[in-house]
Amino acid sequence: MTTVPTSPETDQPTRRLLGAELLIVLGLSLGASGISALISFAGSLTEPLALGRQVAMLNGSRAPGRPWLDLVWQLYYIGRGLMPVVLVGYLLVREGVSLRVLGFDLGQKLRDLGRGAAVAAAIGGTGLALYLASQAAGYNLTVAPSGLPDVWWRVPVLVLSAWQNAILEEVVVLGYLLRRLGQSGWSWPAAVVAGSVLRGSYHLYQGVGGLVGNTVMGVVFCLLYRRWGRVMPLVAAHALIDTVAFVGYALLAGHVSWLPTP
Repeated sequence: MTTVPTSPETDQPTRRLLGAELLIVLGLSLGASGISALISFAGSLTEPLALGRQVAMLNGSRAPGRPWLDLVWQLYYIGRGLMPVVLVGYLLVREGVSLRVLGFDLGQKLRDLGRGAAVAAAIGGTGLALYLASQAAGYNLTVAPSGLPDVWWRVPVLVLSAWQNAILEEVVVLGYLLRRLGQSGWSWPAAVVAGSVLRGSYHLYQGVGGLVGNTVMGVVFCLLYRRWGRVMPLVAAHALIDTVAFVGYALLAGHVSWLPTP
């Protein structure tokens, strides 16, 4: 069986190899999303239209007017979005462990869900308030969490999209990133800053509110991950926050005055 090159002194992957591995994983996933978000935000700033009047669409139709083809595309992108998690799982197995070392398993379902629900309740309302304030002040784009057609599969796809986002971000940015940075000799505070800034960076396409809010959320999630030693409660929290945002927007957009819409 092929093995990862190691340092003769420690029989462990060298810091250079760990760094290269980390850059590859991020380059194929959320690191690339951070660069894309930066370019997108630069484009938004140079638009003649004010930020608050521009729209960031999160779950749009991929085949307008063709619902069955649209559904196939939605499922394809959800599945493809989870491939970095599969890659991380493979790399951990090569290391001699598994995703369980990050606390990504179903061994504590009720406890994880309860903790996740509590975190979602605390962060969700605060995040909504920050978004509404920053959008009203002109620092944030109008975020449209759903642009899917009103068909039978809209809500299930939005829920699947929420869980895909949560699994990808928490496994890669919370569990895997912090583990690799720790193995590379980073201090805990430095790793928290790196992970939180990365989380904020790939939300920059939404505007300053998306950057600040998600960076703060990253710090909170890092602290809770260190306390609990499991990513699953944070996966649950993230999935619940996104589910409420995606489905709530689909049901409320155009029916309530306080929710900004395109």
